Amino acid sequence: MTIIDNAVYVDGRRVLAPTTLTDTWQACERVGGMAWLGLYRPDEHELQAVADELQLHELAVEDALAGGERAKLERYGEGWFMVLRPARYIDETETVEFGELDVFTGEHYAVTVRHAEEPDLATIRHDLETRNADQLAQGPWQVAFEILDRVVDDYFPVADGLEQDIREIEDQIFAGDDSVSRRIYELSREVLNFQHAIGALPSMVEQLQGDARSRLREHVDIDPADEDFHEEDVPDDDGEAAVHVENLRRLRDVHDHAVQITERVTAMRSMLHSALELDSTLASKRLAEQSIVQNEQTKRISSWAAIIFAPQLIGSIYGMNFDQMPELHWVFGYPFALGLMVSIAVVLYVLFKRADWL
Repeated sequence: MTIIDNAVYVDGRRVLAPTTLTDTWQACERVGGMAWLGLYRPDEHELQAVADELQLHELAVEDALAGGERAKLERYGEGWFMVLRPARYIDETETVEFGELDVFTGEHYAVTVRHAEEPDLATIRHDLETRNADQLAQGPWQVAFEILDRVVDDYFPVADGLEQDIREIEDQIFAGDDSVSRRIYELSREVLNFQHAIGALPSMVEQLQGDARSRLREHVDIDPADEDFHEEDVPDDDGEAAVHVENLRRLRDVHDHAVQITERVTAMRSMLHSALELDSTLASKRLAEQSIVQNEQTKRISSWAAIIFAPQLIGSIYGMNFDQMPELHWVFGYPFALGLMVSIAVVLYVLFKRADWL
């Protein structure tokens, strides 16, 4: 197991950086702070050791070990288990690379389990430690929120890359590129995978919003059933309540972003479906046009073949030189044969011309 970072925080400040897990939990209990443990691809035995110490729910641990889960947010008692599917767009191959990030949070701990290189949680931790210590002081819930916010923001470049590819596909379709059908299929697969990865995001953020409202109501001692209470009613001089209010505002912003992404991905699927239908229609049209051209060519060839065949038939008959044929002994026999050939050819030419075969 690779421990990326292991720290204990008190009031949003890093106070200890233990070297072992046992030291981490003991230090956390001793100073009364929050432990944030970052793991990278732990095996079953290693993750189970963490689960036994923190009493993580066995279903959450099973999901974290199995991998391949869709994004989701589950609550087990006082703890949360969140699965995220961070994504990265690779322009060279026009594919989306998905990772998996599992986040366990409890009253005094946050454990992140990363199964891929992305996202870089070190930057999130550094930003919280250096610029947002007040938010980090809110504890494990804030850690989970910050990670969610970063993952959602990282989806926008992915959506931009896919939309650019779809615009290029439209140009290919009208240019008659034969390889566009395969490209449409491959992009449709990437978009579908992207949709599966982000489909649950809006509902996940709504769950967090509900929990944030409950925390705020609990802090200001408001009955949860009181529907007349609004965040704007919180006194300005209450610093901790102000943080809760700010969290709610940021959660609304994250929710808006999650909805925007899901709507864009839905639109992409519709555009690709329409592009495939358009490509099929244009391909059928091109085949029909080719068939018409070939048919016209066939008619012309058949017409000229018929025109040439009639004189050739007459010439072949006279070429037999039977003495019984009176035309052979007639002074006008040869001119008559030639005239007959020309006449039949002219008549056939006129008929085919009127029929628009020539």
